[in-house]
Amino acid sequence: MRERSIRSTEREKYLLGSVLFLSVLIGGGTASGLYTETLIEVAAIVSAAVVFSRPSGQKVPRSVLWVLALVLAVFCFQIVPLPAALLSGLRPEVLLASPWLAGETRLRFVSVGVGRSIECFLYFSAAAAFFLSVIRLRTDQVYGLLPFFFMGVICNGLAAAIQYSLSDTVAIEGLLPFTVNAGLFANQNHFSALLFVSIPFAVYYGLFRGNLLSGSLGLITLLLLLLAAGSRAGILIGLAITIVSVVFLSARSRLGGCGILAVFIGLSLYTMGAWTKIDAEVVDPTFGRAEFARTTIAGIEENWTTGVGFGSFQKVYQIYEKGEMIFKPYVNHAHNDYLELALEGGAPVVLLIAVYLTLLFASSVGVRRYPLQKAAFLSVSFLLVHSLVDYPLRTAALAMIFAYMNGIIFHKGFAERLNPRGEPTEAHHDNRLVPVRPSALAR
Repeated sequence: MRERSIRSTEREKYLLGSVLFLSVLIGGGTASGLYTETLIEVAAIVSAAVVFSRPSGQKVPRSVLWVLALVLAVFCFQIVPLPAALLSGLRPEVLLASPWLAGETRLRFVSVGVGRSIECFLYFSAAAAFFLSVIRLRTDQVYGLLPFFFMGVICNGLAAAIQYSLSDTVAIEGLLPFTVNAGLFANQNHFSALLFVSIPFAVYYGLFRGNLLSGSLGLITLLLLLLAAGSRAGILIGLAITIVSVVFLSARSRLGGCGILAVFIGLSLYTMGAWTKIDAEVVDPTFGRAEFARTTIAGIEENWTTGVGFGSFQKVYQIYEKGEMIFKPYVNHAHNDYLELALEGGAPVVLLIAVYLTLLFASSVGVRRYPLQKAAFLSVSFLLVHSLVDYPLRTAALAMIFAYMNGIIFHKGFAERLNPRGEPTEAHHDNRLVPVRPSALAR
């Protein structure tokens, strides 16, 4: 009976791992209405249904469930028709959505783009379902999802290496429903985000899995690809996350002082190359992120109570845009996810973001946390930092990775594996530190 349960969990691991790999492989588009995004959402929801249909010994933290429930409540609030009188004093008249029914009925939506809000609801639901599914797995199965993540990163890295070996402006059309510009992503900034969120796991793999050589080669490859991609934010964050990962994770590893010194010498050389790359870039001081932020803040000031609806940024931004800032290329995102969410969701979403950040950093208080959770926390933290200057989580690949990493962070099973001294239970095998399976501990 017990062996049947373990085999069932193995199937769940491969099912969720396939979804994660699929997301990293084809989820690099940024446009709306892509069939690849729909495929990922369906796969994530179906996989979650399979996982939740079977009993599990892992419990989801109640605080996490409350946050997810409140987010779903905000979505429902935006797409349910309300009396027009309720909204008339809370936003400009031009942003009052169309009436629900013709004639004398005066029902309005909070969202000025109900269709886009429903798309965002499905997008969030898929990521949330995947996140909850990861939490319900055993800890060894959560770790077992890492190879699927690495396979997706390797495929993107190989694609990028082929592109950059030919030219730095190679664009691939017809392979996916969007133009591939970097790796398998449409956006070089989001491809860079995939690379730098992989760095803590490469460091973890080298320090704690007994694969220092392959982990070091993987780290060097990730840093070189970051330089080749040319994203200014990606290069800087990649440098910072590498330094923090080495310092933060090496405290409890077997890497000696000479190894740490070698890493920092390599990082110094990387810094010189990064500075040269950044200095060569030309930054537009007029039509850039500062102007996007100013216009978005103007919209927030008039719609802070309820927001304008998830997915409605593009439509609303044009109302507050200066005439001299209107060009043929249009602004599709604020390039600051926090400002964009504040405009779309209003005060309720700002409050929920604050609650999530509080829970996230509260989970990192324990200094003896399992190393895999440390790596996930670093990746999530720097992805949130990147969201200050871009919109990485609106790419399906990064959204599912974000869900997986949060599943690692909020998973309660890692703490249960700590021994009375606060250290993870490990077994020495072939001079490597390998976590012991729960079945082995019971023998």
